[in-house]
Amino acid sequence: MKRKRGGEEEGMDIVWQTPANPPHPHDYVFRNGIRFVRPYYFEFIAHVKNRWAGKTIVDLFAEEFKGRPYDYYVSAVKCGRIQVDGEIVPVSYVVKPSQKISHFLHRHEPPVMACDVVILQNEPDVLTICKPASVPVHPCGQYRKNTVVGILQAEHGLAPLFPIHRLDRLVSGLLILARNAAKADIFRQQIEAGLVHKQYIAKVVGEFPEDKLIVDANIEYNAREGRSTAEVRDSAKGKAACTKFTRISTNGTQSIVLCEPITGRTHQIRVHLQYSGHPIANDMLYLSEQTVDRSVKGWSADRSARISNVSLTSDLDEVLNACEENSNEDFSIDPMCTNCPNLAPKGYDGDEDGLWLHCIRYTGPGWAYECPYPDWAKLI
Repeated sequence: MKRKRGGEEEGMDIVWQTPANPPHPHDYVFRNGIRFVRPYYFEFIAHVKNRWAGKTIVDLFAEEFKGRPYDYYVSAVKCGRIQVDGEIVPVSYVVKPSQKISHFLHRHEPPVMACDVVILQNEPDVLTICKPASVPVHPCGQYRKNTVVGILQAEHGLAPLFPIHRLDRLVSGLLILARNAAKADIFRQQIEAGLVHKQYIAKVVGEFPEDKLIVDANIEYNAREGRSTAEVRDSAKGKAACTKFTRISTNGTQSIVLCEPITGRTHQIRVHLQYSGHPIANDMLYLSEQTVDRSVKGWSADRSARISNVSLTSDLDEVLNACEENSNEDFSIDPMCTNCPNLAPKGYDGDEDGLWLHCIRYTGPGWAYECPYPDWAKLI
């Protein structure tokens, strides 16, 4: 869809995308094992919430969307890249409840690891894939095309797809997607009825107990900090949560553990393993200072350095720096964009190691789907 915003340079021929525009294979740029998305023009749409009402259009954006400087929002309003109800407004305009706000911007998505999204089974109503770590399942936050759903649509023409369970962005393994809304609803009903059994494997710190371990501890999620904490069962805090753990193997330093969550709380497996004293060995969010020393014994020297070094560095950082030098070979530079000339958005720290947590099996009434084990599940 070609549209010029008021005040745009006459020489710019911009194609604005909306969520209705599907991703295509040419949208991606691959460099040194990293999948980038070629920056594109996109229309973000929102409606004024009651708590936003009474603010000027510039103050609203500066206070609610802090990823760009105040001066950018002033310029964006003046040139028509921010509009209210489809109209250009002055920077002093005061918004009212339920008004439609459009923000036309040059969108840069964070990169992900360039692992294939492997299709395991492709049935008329169900698609199962092996989700690579670092790739979010569906559009969220800064991610739209660099998602499992986006990649499957771009590279395999598979759409629409309805993920029937969650996998965090840094978690890998089995992901089940319904091919239609009716099948998705059947899965949803089975999950809510407790008829679906989930199994994961994790590589954890230390020698995990040989006997089965059941962790029955409430989980409280702190959205501001982006992490969960485990509380004793009779605590008034958090929601009830239960996970079964069974040791598969150990080398005395680390263990491979089968994880079977009975409930489905945010970060449940990760925080319950931490609660047990055996956190996931590369889970920097839940590793304590005491367990870091034990976990790095099983890591290569460069990964160990990542833990002890306050300013994390990685091969991905070098790739990002190299991309900055010649990024304009792959896309047009936008004069107003606060991320150009880089491929990746500013503030991206390049810390993209996947967690040693992998979904291997889901079973339900009359069905079962599995995913192969990852390479890290072999202890030397």
